[in-house]
Amino acid sequence: MSRKPPNILLIHCDQHRFDCVGANGHPLVQTPHLDRLAAEGVNFTHAFTPTAICSPARASLLTGTFPCQHGCIAIPGHEHYRPARGDLPKFPPLLAERGYRLGYVGRYHNEVEGDPTDFGFETFIANEQYGAWRAAQGLAPPPGGAFRDFFGVTDDHVAPEQTEIAWLADHVIDLLNGYAGSDDPFMLRWDTVEPHLPCVCPEPYASMYDPASIAPWPGFDDPLEGKPWIQAQQPRNWGVDGWDWARWAPTVAYYLGVISLLDAQVGRVLEALDRLDLAERTLVVYTADHGDLCGGHGMVDKHFVMYDDVQRVPLIARWPAGLEAGGTCEDMLIQEIDLASTFCDAAAAPVPSTFEGRSILRAARGEDTAPRADVFGEWSGGQFGLYSQRMVRDRRWKYVWNCTDVDELYDLETDPGEIRNLAGDPTHAEQLQRLRLRLVAWMEKLGDVKLNIWTRPLLEGRDVYS
Repeated sequence: MSRKPPNILLIHCDQHRFDCVGANGHPLVQTPHLDRLAAEGVNFTHAFTPTAICSPARASLLTGTFPCQHGCIAIPGHEHYRPARGDLPKFPPLLAERGYRLGYVGRYHNEVEGDPTDFGFETFIANEQYGAWRAAQGLAPPPGGAFRDFFGVTDDHVAPEQTEIAWLADHVIDLLNGYAGSDDPFMLRWDTVEPHLPCVCPEPYASMYDPASIAPWPGFDDPLEGKPWIQAQQPRNWGVDGWDWARWAPTVAYYLGVISLLDAQVGRVLEALDRLDLAERTLVVYTADHGDLCGGHGMVDKHFVMYDDVQRVPLIARWPAGLEAGGTCEDMLIQEIDLASTFCDAAAAPVPSTFEGRSILRAARGEDTAPRADVFGEWSGGQFGLYSQRMVRDRRWKYVWNCTDVDELYDLETDPGEIRNLAGDPTHAEQLQRLRLRLVAWMEKLGDVKLNIWTRPLLEGRDVYS
């Protein structure tokens, strides 16, 4: 296995559920190119976002820190949005110092001040430029547009090769063509909007999946008993309260269709790597900022829940010259903040002491002699007000501290859909306290402002009720 620093291609999509990849066991979704990537690389099956919201998660990816550390806790347009701290090291400049050429194509979500050219990228092609290109081709704007049109919309005005994601893939391939003629390594980041709602796609993807053939998510039939009140309120906000699966299934069908459209464009980029003789020496990483409820627990989008629907993400890494093919890291708990350390490790760049993560390359090679026992997540407000949560999860148990509501405890072994909240069950008091104290220790280590003289007594020893 080569240890020469590789090229790096990060394919970072928005709102892709872990379980909506063929290689991860979905019985219907067609993702042959992601499946190929998994077969030729390493599939990390237990990878988690630090927070299920776009800008904060992306700031964590850049800085290798959690939102409570970097300070970006909401998306632009909300009163408590602010960009991540400018004094924190970010991985792109560290790669540039090692001679990497840096390119960025696609969605930028204002996670830090400025745009990608302000933190190391020499090329930035924003997805917002697609609208002008589409108009210049004489094509009508995409249908829908209202954020509540999340149910799925067919774009009859374009062929698949004229969609935004195909347009972005064109630019990715153009950059690869340019990089192929240089001896300098490159780091190319491709951020897609897909499969984030609203799910808009052309044929044949719009009708690729028959809603009647799609089974409910494991956590769909959730009465939300003994759970925070806001979880029952969320479906009312979206107007989907009381929907049965027959009403949800068409939305899921569109969601799967968009994922297959995304996969086809990933395939085009992988073919370009092959054609340009770049595949062998390029580390390709595919992941997402967070997952999607898409009807899970009867809810829409993500936010203020810590279910695996939104916390668990796909993560696949392929580097033929540096990683053995066909590996699956089922036992490793991975956080998306690990990617900043991973890219520095691959590039032989120094890893700043502020980075909280660890290189996934070492886990893939079996060199991580002290794997994580648990992972963490947080939420500090957003579209639905300052409702804050913190979460700790190991391979079997998940504990969620909701600052202003009931605690949550789930046995993921017996209840993978996370339907039964066991926090009020005295039988599991020992597990609850163990995870509570672990969460307190993590918050204390990070200097989380949510752990203070008022909340610490509540977190460490408040009465549990359901």
